[in-house]
Parts: sequence; C-alpha cells; structure tokens
Amino acid sequence: MFKKLVPVSDLQLGMYVIELDRPWLGTPFDFQGFPLTSPEQIQQLRQYCKVVYIDPEREPWTPERRKAALGVHGTTVYQETTPVEKEVITAKDIYLSCEAAIKHALEGLRSHGEIDSQKLTGAVSSMTESIQRNPDAMMLLNTLRQKGSYELGRAMDTSILMVTFGRFLQFAKERLEILGLAGMLLDLGKTKLPDLVLQKKDMLSPDEYELVKAHVMHSVDLVSGAEALPPGVADIIALHHERQDGSGYPNGLKGSEISIDGAIAGLVDSFSALTSARAYAEQASPSNALSLMHKLRGKLFHEALVEQFIQCIGIYPVGSAVELNTGEVAIVIAQNLVRRLQPRVMVILDRNWKAIHPQLILDLVKEPKASADEPYRIRRTLPKDKLPIDPSEFFL
Repeated sequence: MFKKLVPVSDLQLGMYVIELDRPWLGTPFDFQGFPLTSPEQIQQLRQYCKVVYIDPEREPWTPERRKAALGVHGTTVYQETTPVEKEVITAKDIYLSCEAAIKHALEGLRSHGEIDSQKLTGAVSSMTESIQRNPDAMMLLNTLRQKGSYELGRAMDTSILMVTFGRFLQFAKERLEILGLAGMLLDLGKTKLPDLVLQKKDMLSPDEYELVKAHVMHSVDLVSGAEALPPGVADIIALHHERQDGSGYPNGLKGSEISIDGAIAGLVDSFSALTSARAYAEQASPSNALSLMHKLRGKLFHEALVEQFIQCIGIYPVGSAVELNTGEVAIVIAQNLVRRLQPRVMVILDRNWKAIHPQLILDLVKEPKASADEPYRIRRTLPKDKLPIDPSEFFL
C-alpha cells in the first residue's frame, strides 16, 4: 500500500487516514484506518498529531459515494442474540448438514441429473438462521475447517460469505436464503466440464477457456430445472461472472445492468477463489485479496459493495491467527465492528508457542492487562499452517 504524508493543517474531508505520527493507544481514534467524515475528526487529529499518513488510492468519501454506499443497504436490523462460544456448538451441526446436502446434490446430479433442492433449501435456511443469530460462529467454522474436495469447499465458502455479507448489508431473511442457495450452486455447471480442463495447472487454451465460461449457463439451466428452489437463484448465478466495466461473461453486462445481488455474487466468488487453495494459482491471504479487489473497484467490482465487503470481513477476519504483544498466539473468534483493531480472541499458545489449557478468552476492546503498564494488543497476523497445532481442534 502506498501512503502519503500530510500535515494535519492540510487535511480535508474524505481523506483516508491510515497511520498517525504517534501510537494509536492513548488517542480517541477507534481503529487504524478511517475516512475523515466530519470537521470534528480533523480538529481532534490536530490536537494529537502534527502529521498523518493517508491512502491516496482511496478516493475522497464524497456525498455521491456516501449515497451509493447507502443505496446497497437493506432495512433489516440484526442483533447478535447468541454469544459466539454458544452459537459455534449449534453452528457445527448445521455446517455439517450443509456440507452433506451439497455433497448429496452433486452426487445426485452426476448419477441421475437432478438436484435434491428440498434438502438443500432446508440446510441453507438453518445456516441463515445461525448467521442471523451470530455470523462469527459460522465464519469461524468455515475458516478453520479442513475442506474436502475443492468444489465442496468453494460451495460452502461462497454460500456462507454471501449470507454473512447480506446480513451485514441488512437484507431480509428471505433474501439471505436466496443468496445462500445461489452461493452453493454458482459452479454447479462445472459438473458438465471435462476433469482435464478443471484440473489443468497451466494456462487454458482459448477453446478450453470457452468451455469453462460455459459453466455459467450450465448452472443456470440446472437450477432453472430444479423444483422447490425459490425464484431469483438462477438470476444471481447468471450474473456472477459479469463485471462492472463490461469485461465479464456470458453477456458482457456492465454497471447498473448487473443487479446488486449479482454483483455480490461476483465479488464474493472472486474473493473465495483468491483465498482458496487452487491447482493453477497461489492462495492469497484475505488482506491481499481485499487489497486487490479494492484496486479493481469501479472497474471489475461494484465500488460501494467493495467498500462494504472490506468493512464486513474486517482487518482481522474471524478465524485469523494473530500474535499478541506478549508473544502469545490467539485465534480471532469475533469481530468488533466499531473498534476493528480490538476483536475478541482465544489465546491458544503461550509465548513459547506451547498449547494453553484451558484456553484464555480476551475481549481486547475492554483492554485486559498484559502487564501492569500495558494492555493486550495484536502485534501481527500469522499463517495458520506455521503453527505447531491445528487451531480447528478447539472448535470442531
């Protein structure tokens, strides 16, 4: 990320502050990285800092952009009614039932060309209800669980992400369920493609690429022919490879020709693909994937949705492994949407990277003390595959 040094006397509304000239602790600013939306914020910065760093790639938060962001939101207000530690117990069974439902659907499709949509619809409805109660539980399981096949893992990933993002955008439950079903079935049409093409590690030939592009309409045809699926699922699937600048497929639609739900599907599907282990490309970290998508906002992806998706996923996504300032290692188990640098974490390793029993839960927003003079805080993120234990054993 490129950053630009700006004297506080030169700050303007709409600039995006990413770094101060002093530690964040001891200032009234809630998290690292925020747009300047009021004169009061600028006045506060002048009291604490002489210079700050801004991200010049983030365009000023103009009234037009603020209006566009509001335009993608629904009106259903959700409350977390169950703590993540309790919901994760229920969510585990629901997650497994969803896995079984999509696996059954794929097997049925391959054996006799039909989808058991009733079983699938019931499973997604239960998943949606869990995410309504507390989205962090399902996101935690999805991040930590060792996936089976690539197609099964991607189906679960896109479905959970689409429902979670829809909840963040305050969509009604019926709309969340449609998003969840569409997410599970986006790539259903790939069952019609040759395995040699799907598993190819090298660049596809023009003819092979045309074959892959055809999976969209294969998916639409299969879903349209299924009974008991609600209206709208096939419409979303048809749009998940269209892009804002018209460079997508199958119809080269652009801008407002792509529905909000279709744009959500394209955004989430791309994020899921980038952060999944693939035969033909390296797996990206969530932060790198979000950074790339932010650069492509307004070109490939709906600009306001990209901004909102970054807010939804967060600086430290649920399931991330982090090193604390004590040297201990923790797993992020719940987001804090107001103070994004202070999520809830479960400490699983001590400073010598030995397993802790029982595990320690810390709500960093309450500033629990690491020592007499310093509260706990996150020092950096860690790749989970470098840890001496599998974090999933604490939740699965």
